[in-house]
Amino acid sequence: MAGEKILVVDDEESMVQFLSILLSKEGYEVHLARSGKEALGKAEEQNYDVVVTDIKMPGEIDGLGVLSGVKK
Repeated sequence: MAGEKILVVDDEESMVQFLSILLSKEGYEVHLARSGKEALGKAEEQNYDVVVTDIKMPGEIDGLGVLSGVKK
């Protein structure tokens, strides 16, 4: 499993950093996005094995919007 790409999406810097450190230590390739819009942009550029997202985020695209967009 290690080496898989994970996209972490959260507007809270502390949560993004915590998950990044935790998942990197387990051997995952972690990519970060701090908004729904940024996450969808990254998802257009490459595929991810897993997306971990906060549901409630400010802006046009919340976590459910991210999951819906990534699924397409």
